[in-house]
Amino acid sequence: MSLSAANEPDFSRTALPTKRTISKQVWAWAAWDWGSAAFNAVMTTFVFTVYLTSSLFGNEDQNSALLSAGISIAGVLIALLAPVTGLRSDSSGRRRFWLGVNTFLIAGLTALCFFVYPHPNFLLLGVVLIAAGNIFNEFAAINYNAMLSQISTPKTIGQVSGFGWGMGYLGGIVALAIVLFGFVQPVVDWWGSSSEDALNLRLVALFSALWIFVFGLPVLFAVPENKGVRAQKVGFFESYRLLFRRIAGLWKTDRHTVYFLIASAIFRDGLAAVFTFGGVIASVTFGFTLSQVIVFAIAGNVVAALGAMFGGWLDDRIGPKKVILGSLIGLLLAGFGVFFSPGAGGFWIFGLFLCLFVGPAQSSSRAFVARLAESGREGELFGLYATTGRAVSFLAPTLFTAAVVIALNYFPDGGAQRYGILGIMLVLAIGFLLLLPVKAPVHARSAENSQA
Repeated sequence: MSLSAANEPDFSRTALPTKRTISKQVWAWAAWDWGSAAFNAVMTTFVFTVYLTSSLFGNEDQNSALLSAGISIAGVLIALLAPVTGLRSDSSGRRRFWLGVNTFLIAGLTALCFFVYPHPNFLLLGVVLIAAGNIFNEFAAINYNAMLSQISTPKTIGQVSGFGWGMGYLGGIVALAIVLFGFVQPVVDWWGSSSEDALNLRLVALFSALWIFVFGLPVLFAVPENKGVRAQKVGFFESYRLLFRRIAGLWKTDRHTVYFLIASAIFRDGLAAVFTFGGVIASVTFGFTLSQVIVFAIAGNVVAALGAMFGGWLDDRIGPKKVILGSLIGLLLAGFGVFFSPGAGGFWIFGLFLCLFVGPAQSSSRAFVARLAESGREGELFGLYATTGRAVSFLAPTLFTAAVVIALNYFPDGGAQRYGILGIMLVLAIGFLLLLPVKAPVHARSAENSQA
């Protein structure tokens, strides 16, 4: 369905958020994002997966390959199951219940990582636990994101989304700092800092599990269940038939929703690559030491958190699409700044600008989906959002690698990795171009205008 620009939501007419925009419910909801950062930042990015792929478990290359295979399998399962997971939580009216179940499963699987001793025989156990944790973390996020419309209004949804995303960044910083100075490089000598049998690193798993559990509780008490919306029992296989019918219906009636899912999947892959390859580029291309990378990562997350919160505030005034497009332009300019930077100083400047624009793009992308979703179908749409993201998750890594391989033909003695930045920029540019023609669907526009 083609929509005229004149009928687009008038975000400029929305009232200024009151002090109650960040209510107790919003704080409780955002606490889950703060808590989940222990799994995302500590377990899967900076600490535990580094432990799993170390020489303690045998050949490092083989360890990395096994971990990659495990996470890839998890990604396939997420892509297949995520839409149905969201649809079923919507249909049952038990969104909060399934958020709680999945959160407890994440915490439990994380705690079990304590039993992954530094020996090759325990490698498979560690990979299975991390892969399973990724699956349930994604399922939890679907229900968590779907709650966004329950705790906000069309006038405040951007600011609330940005606040939650910013809390996630800040929670990761605090958790990493505790892990770094309490376990990895302890400032105080205590029994948990012992590296015998990698006790300190295995205790990181117990710390992360407790962090996830404690900060995952408030939302389960503060935000009510979504009962009474569309409560009905839907069988597992019937869920897929119902899903395919609704996708077909979306294509006929809300085609711009499908366009957004495709565009966002691509630019979100580029956003993920900024963090995935940022440390590698800093180390190899700009000569950062490990400690310098960690310091930059902390600074980058602080900047990203501030960007997400400000972007959410701006979202409610000019709309999520403009925030995303503006952020993508900022990312492209900063990315080229990094590419042309001669040294570490330039990377610090333009790298932090990259982080600044990543936050708003991620936050407003979530807010866009929440605005698009019909009441009672938020989980279903966020499930599709997760699946489309997984479907193209190969794109940025592939183009990054391809750009480096091509550059190696011209710079065999060093400097080829810098050109991988262009691969990431290409993904962001494609996402930008695909987002340009996207318009808000009728039901999202009506919700806006009815409260403007």
